[in-house]
Amino acid sequence: MSGAEAGPATTTASDSRLRRLLTGGAGKTGFDFIGRSGLWLRVVIATVLVCLAALAVRQLNFGIDFTGGTSFTVTGAQADFTADDIRDVLGGLGITESFVQVVAGGEGALVSTAALEEVEGVEDSEVAAALRTVTGAPSDGVDVSTVGPRWGAQVTREALRALVVFLALVLAYISFRFEWRMAVAAVVTLLHDVFVTVGIYALVGFEVTPASVIAFLTILGYSLYDTVVVFDRVIEDTAGLTSVSTTTYGESANRALNAVLIRSLSTSITSILPVGSLLFIGARLLGAATLEDLALALFIGMAVGTYSSIVVATPLLVWLKEKEPRFAELKERVLSRRRAPAAAVAPTASTGTASTGTAADAPGIAANRPKAGGSGQRRPSSAKKRKSGSRKR
Repeated sequence: MSGAEAGPATTTASDSRLRRLLTGGAGKTGFDFIGRSGLWLRVVIATVLVCLAALAVRQLNFGIDFTGGTSFTVTGAQADFTADDIRDVLGGLGITESFVQVVAGGEGALVSTAALEEVEGVEDSEVAAALRTVTGAPSDGVDVSTVGPRWGAQVTREALRALVVFLALVLAYISFRFEWRMAVAAVVTLLHDVFVTVGIYALVGFEVTPASVIAFLTILGYSLYDTVVVFDRVIEDTAGLTSVSTTTYGESANRALNAVLIRSLSTSITSILPVGSLLFIGARLLGAATLEDLALALFIGMAVGTYSSIVVATPLLVWLKEKEPRFAELKERVLSRRRAPAAAVAPTASTGTASTGTAADAPGIAANRPKAGGSGQRRPSSAKKRKSGSRKR
């Protein structure tokens, strides 16, 4: 086959594989997610270990709402400046730790520092004057606010309380609506999503604010929705499964997962795109910095939730379900039926031509076999047949 002929065929084959991966194809199960559970487990373990290391080494970068400090909001800036220019000015005042965010277009900035009471001989009015000088802001262009650490601690405490209540309700509802194994798989997936999102924050060094905490809780609802959609289809495809011996629970769950794969990916993409617009256009380009903390956590959490509903929730559910005696017995029965033809073919393959026979394997048969041109039994010739027919007439 020439290269010109091979090109279209190769492209068609690639398109067919892609279509089968995304849609499952007619009578196909698509991509074998469940069969690659070992690979997903290694990926999840590696991700969790990286997040643990980030939390242990780098730790979370809490904002002043959690640590306490002073916040300066600069508006109406007229001069050209960078975040490093502001840090240099603050360093000259003895403030070594600060968070500086320049609003898009250079029209303002958000500056957070430790509580100025901890910096000897520095007043907030002095810092405000220095910021006006470097940014060219008017006399009323710098707003100062002081936040104590108690408020952030209260937000954290209420968020943890809400998380516990939410997980308890999820366990109760999914156990009632589906079953407890699905509830366990869903809750483990939710915890995985929040932990990985928090770990990414620690790894990259994003600042954790009350808006970030709210976004973390919002992620739970989104991730749960994606997981429940998959589980509902799994229940539908595994109904009455034990009455047949052709498919295991894992294979049926994999088929269900492929059936809702396009829906899950489409929902995720249509959800991530608006959040991405808030993050990259609203916060970065238009300077709506108050949206960044919320949009950033949502963007990361939605991406993690999409991946976990596919490679964490369903494989974990299959592992739990195939521990049940009825599904463990079904799996053994299905695999035994599949091994039976292979076992029947094995002796044939080992003896070479056992089904047709050879002179070495069956000498008696070979001895009685007629030979071409020999003294064995011969078929009557056509001439003899005609002669015999004429005598009968």
